[in-house]
Amino acid sequence: MKISRRGFLEGMGAAMTVAAIPARAVASCPFRVAVINDEISQDFDHACYVASHDFGLQWIELRGMWNKNLTNLDASELSEARAILAKYKLRVTDIASPLYKVDWPGAPLSKQSERRDQFNAQNDFNQQEALLDHCIDLAKTFGTDRIRCFDFWRLDDVKPYRAAMNETLRKAARRCAKSKMILLLENEMSCNTATGAEAAATLAAVTEANFMLNWDPGNAATFPGSDPYPKGYDLLPKKRIGHCHAKSVVREPDGKWQWAAVGQGVVDWVGQLRALDRDGYRYAVSLETHWRGAGTAEASSRVSMQGLKEALAKAGTGC
Repeated sequence: MKISRRGFLEGMGAAMTVAAIPARAVASCPFRVAVINDEISQDFDHACYVASHDFGLQWIELRGMWNKNLTNLDASELSEARAILAKYKLRVTDIASPLYKVDWPGAPLSKQSERRDQFNAQNDFNQQEALLDHCIDLAKTFGTDRIRCFDFWRLDDVKPYRAAMNETLRKAARRCAKSKMILLLENEMSCNTATGAEAAATLAAVTEANFMLNWDPGNAATFPGSDPYPKGYDLLPKKRIGHCHAKSVVREPDGKWQWAAVGQGVVDWVGQLRALDRDGYRYAVSLETHWRGAGTAEASSRVSMQGLKEALAKAGTGC
């Protein structure tokens, strides 16, 4: 998305406002307000500094660092990551793994040209069982009980394969349950569960208590005609939302879409946050910026975090 010089300067002004936020988050906040670390920087120490010192957060979501996916870090890098988290007194919301973000074997590839975000992960279907075990170990290493997953790259017609996909998710949830882990399915526009309606259907089919939704209204908003809040959210079983990503989308007149900062675009974050609080949600609200309209990942995340904090305040959450 192109941005004007004026827009860039306004964004930087908002970024400076974020830098003035008090050092720690408000104790009365019902949510674990967080940010995905590599939405700030691949330099993990710097990302944690910004999250803790500038954003005033106590929580962070882990996806990748030092130009590696989290699942590809070696023992020395994992040890260094833990030391950095301790240095900034940050706790981990979840392991944002690429689990099941692969093609379903034997299914014809989609005719669509999805934007396939890999985040430096390169795995195939046959590696997923080992990847799941590794993610469980990573969750233990970082002191979290939550692992994010997907339900395979989107097919033009998922119906012939949906039952088998659901069984794969059931087995994965059962494997996680043995280690007292929560498996979080993210609704993702390039995967087979994308909208609120599709998420509700998948949750109805995969009934394991530790199989929960990573609700992402921004992802749902990329579908033409989709209304993630209130319509999409209203379809969801509220007690099975176990994580939430915050970002937004703008829609162009030609039907195309672009990422937007939280507080801009089509996602009603004030209403969504108010509803989550009302419905007793007490887990993470984690910024997944994606938008790069302020010029860099860090500058854009500063603008979007300011938008998230403003939405939290307007929603009356006490954050």
